[in-house]
Amino acid sequence: MQTATLALIKTELNNRSNKELIAFILRLARFKKDNKELLTYLLFDSIDEKAYIQEVCAEIDFEFTQINTSHIYFAKKSIRKILRRTQAAIRYSGLKQTEVELLIHFCKAMKNSGIRFSRNTALNNLYLRQLQKIKNAIKSLHEDLQFDYNLELETL
Repeated sequence: MQTATLALIKTELNNRSNKELIAFILRLARFKKDNKELLTYLLFDSIDEKAYIQEVCAEIDFEFTQINTSHIYFAKKSIRKILRRTQAAIRYSGLKQTEVELLIHFCKAMKNSGIRFSRNTALNNLYLRQLQKIKNAIKSLHEDLQFDYNLELETL
C-alpha cells in the first residue's frame, strides 16, 4: 500500500461530510498516543497558550524532582525522557515563542537539579544543543522578544 500525498488527502477530506471527518479523527486518536495528545492540545490547550506553557513547565519541574540521582546513568535516562516530552509539547504548539520558553525552562531546571552534567560528556552536549536550539529559535522572533530572551539566555 502506497501512502497518499498531503495534497491528495486534503482534497479527499474536502469531499467528506462532517460525520465522516469526526469518525476519522476519533479512529486516528485511538491508534497512537501522540495523535491523542495533539488533538487534546488543539481542542483544549491551544486556546490559552500561556496556561499550556505553565502546565508543561510544572510537569518539567515535577519530573526533575523525580530523577534518580544515585547513578549518572539513571539521571541521564531521566533527563532524556523529560527532554522528549518537552520536545513533544513544542511540536504540538508549533510556536517559536513557546519553544523558547519551554527550552529555557528545561535548561534552568537542568542547571538547578544539582546534577553535575558538565562532568558527563553526553549530558553536557545535550545541554549545549538545547542552548543552540534556543539561540536559533530566538532569531525568528520579534526584536523586543529577542532582547528579552537573550537576557534570559545569558543567565544560562
